Amino acid sequence: MMNAPLMPAGIASMDRKQRPAAIPPMPDYHARVLGYMSGAAMILTGVVTGHFAAELIWLVPLALLWPHMLYFISRAILPRRTPEVRQRILLLDGLIIGSLIVHLQLSVIPSLMLLLMINFSCIIVGGLRALWMCWIAILAGAALTVPLVGFHFTTETPLAVTTVGGIAAIVYVCVMAFYTYQQARALVLAKSQIQYQREQSIALSHKLAKYLSPQVWQSIFTGERDVRLETQRKKLAVFFSDIRGFTELSEEMEPEGLTDLLNTYFTEMSQIALKYGGTIDKFVGDSIMIFFGDPTSRGPKRDTLACVAMAIEMRKHMTVLRQKWKSQGIRTPLEIRMGMSTGFCTVGNFGADNRMDYTIIGKEVNLASRLEELANPSEILVSYETFSLIKDKILCRDKGEITVKGFARPVPIYEVIDFRQDLGDQRSFLEHEGDGFAMYLDSEKVNPGEKQKIIEALDAAARRLRDE
Repeated sequence: MMNAPLMPAGIASMDRKQRPAAIPPMPDYHARVLGYMSGAAMILTGVVTGHFAAELIWLVPLALLWPHMLYFISRAILPRRTPEVRQRILLLDGLIIGSLIVHLQLSVIPSLMLLLMINFSCIIVGGLRALWMCWIAILAGAALTVPLVGFHFTTETPLAVTTVGGIAAIVYVCVMAFYTYQQARALVLAKSQIQYQREQSIALSHKLAKYLSPQVWQSIFTGERDVRLETQRKKLAVFFSDIRGFTELSEEMEPEGLTDLLNTYFTEMSQIALKYGGTIDKFVGDSIMIFFGDPTSRGPKRDTLACVAMAIEMRKHMTVLRQKWKSQGIRTPLEIRMGMSTGFCTVGNFGADNRMDYTIIGKEVNLASRLEELANPSEILVSYETFSLIKDKILCRDKGEITVKGFARPVPIYEVIDFRQDLGDQRSFLEHEGDGFAMYLDSEKVNPGEKQKIIEALDAAARRLRDE
């Protein structure tokens, strides 16, 4: 496992047109300049036509300069343009607009145009919450200005002022709508590209999952496990197996055929291992290393029992594989031999920061490997610790003691016979293998719909044997 960031080839090779476009920021500065220019145009027109008092002409240069001053002051005090900062500046605009409306004697058309522009900006920046806060600021600005200039109300608006105000409002709304359209378009494009990258990442993760045990892959991609150099001590059930007769077979077969056979064997055995919850550590030659108890565990007893159950099913499944290989012309009888041990091991990520291997080390690993080497064809050898955890469910035979490097005293070992419930007349499976015939039957696993077909096939085989 690696902790370096990975990128799918399709994403890495994307050109600029394929990459998510940057979302254009809401043009606060430009919108503010445009809004105050619109207000200055209406004030100037009103002063020229005599609709507003001549002394209000000072508002024109102030309106033209204020947005630039506000921009540089806010940049110096609040350099980060967060949504909260933008809303606070809009509240200041609301105070100014409220005061300006009072100065303009609540002239209907200019007031409505100013309110239209400030409300439009508030909704874009902060939605309804910003809108009602802006109205509070407008009313506050108006309330603070009335005691200073008095309250006057003008109902009639000259055509020139109305025209300038209407044009200014139309231009403002169109410009802001265009920026909003650009932003929405960029969001749609970004969403499309994010979805594409997500699909590419999922495809890559599924490919990478084939190089890791599913439990390890799941724990990494769900965030349960960090990809870093760390280990821990855990009680695990360790399993080793290899194929007896594989060396002789490799001398008889072509490499391509041998590869197909080995891949078939690994595929079948891996499915059984995953069925019982085993973590597949590695494949070495014709050997398989599996352990139970990490990254998920059901407790040492259940983990060990699952490991032994897996080994028993693997042994039974070899009957099916041998018959299949015989039909393909493979004469060398292939047998599986297995070794198991249960005990504390060091498990985790070993290696370097940029190249890790999730595996286990410890004397129990060496013991399981040693037991696999000592096992006879179709034999499962287990350590005493394993035997003590499974003896109530599994019938085992005492095989004496062996001396293993790393252990101070001889190690008792046992041979796994089968589940106690599957022994005697009540056992659920039957098996027989010979030249020209191989049978493995597990009655508990037979689909009810298949029973009649199996009975008919067995009857037909029995009649043929009797006739011959």
